[in-house]
Amino acid sequence: MTIFIGGAWPYANGSLHLGHIAGLLPGDIISRYYRLKGEDVLYVSGSDCNGTPIGIRARQEGTSIEEVANRYHNEFLGCFHALGFSYDEYTRTDQSHHHKEVQNIFTTLYQRGWLYEKEVEQTYCEHDHQFLPDRFVEGTCPVCGSRARGDQCDQCSSVLDPTDLIDKSCKLCGHEPVLKATKHLYFSLSKLQEPLQQLLKDNGTRWRDNALQLTSRYLKEGLHDRPVTRDLENGVKVPIQGFHDKKIYVWIEAVSGYLSASKKWAREHHRDWKDFWQEATTSYYVHGKDNIPFHSIIWPAILIGIGEKNLPDYIVSNEYLTLEKRKISTSGNWAVWVKDLLNDYHPDSIRYFLTINAPEKRDADFSWREFIYSHNSELLGALGNLVQRTLKFHGKEFGYDLTLSVVPNDIQNKISETFLSVGQSIEEGNTRQGIEKAFEFIRWSNKRFDEMKPWNVIKEDREEGRQVLEEFLYVICNLRNLIQPFLPFTSSKLTDQLGMSGQFGWAPVSLPLEISIEAKSPLFNRIDIDQIEIERKQLKEKAQ
Repeated sequence: MTIFIGGAWPYANGSLHLGHIAGLLPGDIISRYYRLKGEDVLYVSGSDCNGTPIGIRARQEGTSIEEVANRYHNEFLGCFHALGFSYDEYTRTDQSHHHKEVQNIFTTLYQRGWLYEKEVEQTYCEHDHQFLPDRFVEGTCPVCGSRARGDQCDQCSSVLDPTDLIDKSCKLCGHEPVLKATKHLYFSLSKLQEPLQQLLKDNGTRWRDNALQLTSRYLKEGLHDRPVTRDLENGVKVPIQGFHDKKIYVWIEAVSGYLSASKKWAREHHRDWKDFWQEATTSYYVHGKDNIPFHSIIWPAILIGIGEKNLPDYIVSNEYLTLEKRKISTSGNWAVWVKDLLNDYHPDSIRYFLTINAPEKRDADFSWREFIYSHNSELLGALGNLVQRTLKFHGKEFGYDLTLSVVPNDIQNKISETFLSVGQSIEEGNTRQGIEKAFEFIRWSNKRFDEMKPWNVIKEDREEGRQVLEEFLYVICNLRNLIQPFLPFTSSKLTDQLGMSGQFGWAPVSLPLEISIEAKSPLFNRIDIDQIEIERKQLKEKAQ
């Protein structure tokens, strides 16, 4: 079985905040799970280094586009590595391999008749003497009346054209742009209405509700042909005669990164990229809800247009993450930046909170109080406590080296059921439900430990006390694999503390099992609750 997982491409024009990670983390959990199952997995993403946002940042800083892209790409790499993201390929869109692949896709669409030339009126700034990229045009959304950019309204998720906006202004100088005639290539999206409706129908149970509803809305309204070329300062050059002065529009170019990254990985690992782009491959696309139409309509349309069969099976699209009940604002610095958070907190604490509170069906909130209390009560109090007291108690009473050979059937059955149930949730893209089930099992185990009172049993029957503790050691050996997709660093530490070798997989560990306990330090340390107010105060002081 081959599994393809595509994580959304963050713009390399600013640091990552928690909202970005909340939308991307399910991809890593899903990929880790399938690898434990022994499936053939390809998990790709990269930094979006083309388009307008980076140009805006470079202008603001008085530096080059390349310098901005390099800085944030390297920062992203560091953050993803520190958080345990297990990308097989994390690349960038300003590299030659990506440009060549995008031009191949574009040429194929053109040759197959999906692209056509059209003279249109486009926003032009007479003050700056240039046609304006969509994000350089701001105004009022004609659909909901909110403030919007020229490409999309973040409030109502409408895909826009700059000419649609009311009360337009140029982001560079503030002047009102005029409309000026120019030629562009357009994608015949309207001709793909029927196959895209069929795709939606076929995947009704596998896409998140927000993706189903938004895609249904677009299809009901009727798809419109969209421009695929733009006058941009950085991006992929159009390979079609008469349009060499244009760039390929970012909305068609960035999603093509899934294919360019796959081919890059395949070349470097001596694999056939088609292994992961066949109809039988199960594909997941993981992103925030603002990216839904690009993954449920645009990318499938491109794939159909070039004759590829592996259309999106699962669309894992999170709602937004708010911060202390307020919308995250990068411009107002109302954000928790990932690079800062990683300096002070355990990466698995971050992964745990963003998974157990994932905005899967509605917006979720990150609060410092909930973050610190969840660490102390769930990671330290439930998981850490179960491991620490079992390992220390057994070490003190019966030593540190042993072979587990017999465990009650009801415990083995309970563990088998848990693997099955958690795995099913992950496969369906419901990673929040998956971690909830895993921690239900951890709490059940703690309760059972308290009820069985091994400290009393030992006084009455030492051998029976040993068997009770070995039962819980077996539970912990299985937890090592059960939590690995969610908490990889903790799983690794547990491997060391148990002295386990091998037996990685998504199934109960087999017996007999030799372990050598080395529980020298707890899995987690308590976070002082005074830290809640310290963090809140710093957040407010930094916000503008």
